[in-house]
Amino acid sequence: MTDEVLFSVEENGVASITLNRPKAINSLSYDMLKPIGEKLKEWEEDAEVLLIVLKGSGTKGLCAGGDVKTLYAARSNEEAMQKAEHFFELEYEVDQSIYRFPKPIIACLDGIVMGGGVGLSYGASHRIVTDKTKWSMPEMNIGLFPDVGAAYFLNKAPGHVGRYLALTASVIGAQDVLYINAADRYMSSEKLQAFLHDVEKVDWQEGNVHTTLNQLINEYAESPTSNGKLAFLQKEIDEHFSFETVEAIIDSLEKDPSDFTTKTKEVLLSHSPVSLKVTLKQMVEGAEKSIGDCFATDLVLAKNFMRHPDFFEGVRSVLIDKDKQPQYVYRYLSDVTEEMVDNFFLVKD
Repeated sequence: MTDEVLFSVEENGVASITLNRPKAINSLSYDMLKPIGEKLKEWEEDAEVLLIVLKGSGTKGLCAGGDVKTLYAARSNEEAMQKAEHFFELEYEVDQSIYRFPKPIIACLDGIVMGGGVGLSYGASHRIVTDKTKWSMPEMNIGLFPDVGAAYFLNKAPGHVGRYLALTASVIGAQDVLYINAADRYMSSEKLQAFLHDVEKVDWQEGNVHTTLNQLINEYAESPTSNGKLAFLQKEIDEHFSFETVEAIIDSLEKDPSDFTTKTKEVLLSHSPVSLKVTLKQMVEGAEKSIGDCFATDLVLAKNFMRHPDFFEGVRSVLIDKDKQPQYVYRYLSDVTEEMVDNFFLVKD
């Protein structure tokens, strides 16, 4: 079993999953996801395991997402393409198993939590953010789309904030993560460590696990020390992101010039037009879908993006050459037809 993810089970019933690639901010690989999925199945049936702690090693964060550099190899290699597709299949399967898991899972959203890290933690029963939390669905920056069930959980955010976060790839802090329903409680990073220390000392065999856990969380939880921005921007976001075409959103932003609208427009136009249009359709349709249907759509989209040149160009510009000057094949919104967008949602042979 890989040492890139560590597992333990204590005598008091606490099991832990520690993502252990600190130099890569615990980015997820297939070889990490496979044992996680296996352990979750094992622990679900193990009466000795009463709750799980999900955390990342190192000081930078829980998880920066999927190992996209590995996926980049699929651009010219069919074997690597098959591995990439298997990665997405396994990732989405593991994410969904966390939503369904019958025992408490404490997800420590301390530091960077992005992309695949959000997918792995969103379905946990107890999600704790800290003063160090930096949360994002950043896929738009590399010519991809927000996956791991994003069309399901971003639509749980107030108003059209989910669309805004999906299309802009904005990074948000603890208060805003709570605001969009992607976390449950806040603790300072120091208090989180003290809380976890106490979790390891409690005899979870005694009494009701859920009651005891909630009481312990209440002892350490507090209010975030810094204000969020999303509640303040809610009205503007709803006004501009209520439209169901990217062109209409851009047009709306242009009609009401302010610091927010100007910066937001610039961010949108810096992204791949294909990603923007596919993601907006994904978000609009996801509002009416179940979590399972959203993951099924994500798998179709992921496989189709893995065969699209603008995804690889996005990865090249951000993660490989790092010039941040992507030369997309489809450079303008007008280059991307409705038929092209619809084609991303079709299962290919």
